[in-house]
Amino acid sequence: MAEHLARLNPEQRMAVETLEGPVLVLAGAGTGKTRVLTTRFAHILLTGRASPGQILAVTFTNKAAREMRERVAAILGRPVEGLWLGTFHALAARLLRRHASLAGLQANFTILDADDQLRLLKQVMEAERIDAKRWPPPLLMNQIQRWKDRGEGPARVMPAAAGDLAGGRMLALYGAYQARLKALNATDFGDLLLHVTDILRENPDVLAQYHRQFRYLLVDEYQDTNVVQYLWLRLLAQAGRNICCVGDDDQSIYSWRGAEVENILRFEKDFPGARVIRLERNYRSTAPILAAASGLIAHNAGRLGKTLRPGGGDRAPASGGKKAGGGENVTVLSLWDSEEEARAVGERIEALQRSGESLAEMAILVRAGFQTRAFEERLIGLGIPYRVIGGLRFYERAEIRDAIAYARLLVQPGDDLAFERVINVPRRGVGAVALRALHERARAEDVPLTAAASALLAAGTLRGRAGEGVRGLLAHLALWRERLAGEGHVATMRAVLDEGGYTDMLRADKSPEAPGRLENLKEFIRALADFESLAGFLDHVALVMENEENAASDKVSLMTLHAAKGLEFDTVFLPGWEEGVFPNPRALDEGGAKALEEERRLAYVGITRARLRVIILHAAQRRIYANWQESLPSRFLDEIPEEWLSRGGSAAQNRHRGARPAPATAFPLQARVSPARPRGIAVGSRIFHQKFGHGTVVAAEADRLEIAFDAAGTKHVLDRFVEPA
Repeated sequence: MAEHLARLNPEQRMAVETLEGPVLVLAGAGTGKTRVLTTRFAHILLTGRASPGQILAVTFTNKAAREMRERVAAILGRPVEGLWLGTFHALAARLLRRHASLAGLQANFTILDADDQLRLLKQVMEAERIDAKRWPPPLLMNQIQRWKDRGEGPARVMPAAAGDLAGGRMLALYGAYQARLKALNATDFGDLLLHVTDILRENPDVLAQYHRQFRYLLVDEYQDTNVVQYLWLRLLAQAGRNICCVGDDDQSIYSWRGAEVENILRFEKDFPGARVIRLERNYRSTAPILAAASGLIAHNAGRLGKTLRPGGGDRAPASGGKKAGGGENVTVLSLWDSEEEARAVGERIEALQRSGESLAEMAILVRAGFQTRAFEERLIGLGIPYRVIGGLRFYERAEIRDAIAYARLLVQPGDDLAFERVINVPRRGVGAVALRALHERARAEDVPLTAAASALLAAGTLRGRAGEGVRGLLAHLALWRERLAGEGHVATMRAVLDEGGYTDMLRADKSPEAPGRLENLKEFIRALADFESLAGFLDHVALVMENEENAASDKVSLMTLHAAKGLEFDTVFLPGWEEGVFPNPRALDEGGAKALEEERRLAYVGITRARLRVIILHAAQRRIYANWQESLPSRFLDEIPEEWLSRGGSAAQNRHRGARPAPATAFPLQARVSPARPRGIAVGSRIFHQKFGHGTVVAAEADRLEIAFDAAGTKHVLDRFVEPA
């Protein structure tokens, strides 16, 4: 047996060796999905069934694509060149640049980010006289992107689907927005797949070309595909039908991003004769964790069905290799309130850390963002380092977006949105009047803003400080384009920031954030060196927008359940399992029974992130924003088989271990006992808080203090987080 096959269990090997016809690999959490996908890729190459350029492999993230590339190279023992391997958007962009003319574009089209899309839509709305206050641009942009996710350009949308959006003019606005994009030689993210799918639909010769080229299609995370991704894949798979989709219907949790779980559920109908292979041997979690997760997800009707079981001594050990034999039951803690919930999590983290556990192997996974505050406060008070996953990403920061806009102008001088962003950054005296004149001239002559600016300067109608500023910017842009050809993109972009006055602007800024912003620009220049050209870097930024975390630092991870998909930890805390929090009431109101099944899949994802232990917490009362709310335990707790649960906590301490918790309303509000306030703290006292510094207590009620901090203003905090100054 070949070495790459010897490491697989029987089901994994079947998924690798079944190479003819459509294959659906139902890969449960922790069952070796990535190993199967990469080994299948390598196996096709090793057996000579296809060359690297004849396999199309599609992932959802740049990280997954990079990992697949590295693993395939490791199996083959050499780097592999000429691969068609990447994210949906990256591959679609690659195809669209080949056939741009068929979509009415030039090959050097710009890919707009979300901010530029909104700015462009606002301009179109103004031209169409659509009131932005009555119809918020983000709302209308969301509708446009939903249509694109469904593969529907303006001509394919049924008039009734637009309803009364934009005063009944939504379809006209969509058409005008698309026309403006083409005039700018630009696309947004939704256009990449929409244009490519339309090209394949409408040009049989182009489709036949790719039928001949791609002998095998490999698709990761198929349960997360939207309609246009599904249509694109079906078009490419029509001829050879050698498509292998790997996914898990039980982990489809992104319907709010356009994902359609029905795509994976109807695979056998779409591809008659398809082989369905189930991977059910889990190499991540203990038996009680798997049993609890399987018992919960079994309550979903819309699923293909599989049951996770421990991999035991089978091949394909988990990467962590930490799974204990047997394992402890899932712990359920019933607590008085959300503050005690945060204390309980903090205490357990401290205890685990004292016993030698790494903080990086612990995660707190919440259903909604508002839940994180209490845990952040508690972790700060305990001095436990943590990271919040899902904060502002590197390429979304203002100074980086400005630098990218300059780069876009060098690559495509007609990029009006980029020009508009930087024309007065740093300040050049270009106000609203001058900008309006530029737009009017550009519209009148149907030219880019840079050409309009040159014309106004030549005519002498753009004068004063604004004229000097625009003339200087245009001269710099021309000089930088010459340097780009001679000195390369790294040196040129360094000159752009230095000679254009941007770094001087930040050096003159005395705010606390300015030094960090300068460091970000240094990191930006360092990032450029990894790319052969400025155009290649811009494509990367537009398609990836990914800032790598420092995985080596020992910190507790705090994130939403949605952000946790694909991750794993030794210990997982799942707080807020109450009706009104989880399942999410807004999701249920909007989606009914279908939304409830997705919420249950989200709970399943949370449980299966854990290798060794799961602690589920629910509170009898919770402060949601400014109000206390009494809570019942989540219905999901009743759906987990009781034999796999161990119960405890203050709200259950007088009940027999393993008994069902009483309704939360059985724990009256007046029964909540607050710990005594630290001595020496009263109204008028000077105190110290680790996060906010020194302050004076101006009011006190129960264990809550109103404090006027010297540097941070007035805050409401719990008395146990402060000490006498």
